[in-house]
Amino acid sequence: MSRLRVINLGLPKSGTTSLGEALKRAGLNVADWRIRKGQSRGDRLKRAFVGKLMYRGYFEQGDPLALMEEFDAFTEIDVVREGLNLWPQTDWGLLSAIRAHHPGARFILTRRDPARHSDSMARWSNLGRTRLPQNAIPGLPEGWGGNDDERIRWIEGHIKFCRQVFGGAEDFLEYDIEDPDARERVSDFLGIALPWWGVANANRNKPAAKEGAET
Repeated sequence: MSRLRVINLGLPKSGTTSLGEALKRAGLNVADWRIRKGQSRGDRLKRAFVGKLMYRGYFEQGDPLALMEEFDAFTEIDVVREGLNLWPQTDWGLLSAIRAHHPGARFILTRRDPARHSDSMARWSNLGRTRLPQNAIPGLPEGWGGNDDERIRWIEGHIKFCRQVFGGAEDFLEYDIEDPDARERVSDFLGIALPWWGVANANRNKPAAKEGAET
């Protein structure tokens, strides 16, 4: 039986950390955005960004997960800081390489209402204010992303991209983080029990409008 590997395609502030916490409490070894102390053997990957490790594995060995063998799930894979601007969830060459090398892999798209998603990005550190508009991001060229209209168009475009390239495949699931049935859907899709389901890494900055579920 092929090993279960879980790759989340969601953008920042779309429930990535909450999914990671749920999978961690289900017993999976989770890499979320950056490898923390004690997570990798001998701490050889400590503080390395998941997205960079994916690209290193992809270009050096052909397998985006080659350098992260001990991890079962990868729940936020982009990075736009410290001189890096990497978005593996938008790269079909990389995603299809994961699929080819790991037939047991499952791809999940966490999403939320685009307007609330954009608002959360705007309030999260300097993500919406500087990091998005000052970098050339797939689907969001440099100079765009500094306001809600532009971010919403980008968010909606990413959802359409994922739907198009996976085309209803059996190894793909998308869910709205506010869906009351999300826990059951993810559990059924992965074939594992999820003893915890909730909100992690909540945005503590005051919302511009009434917020729904947050992460």
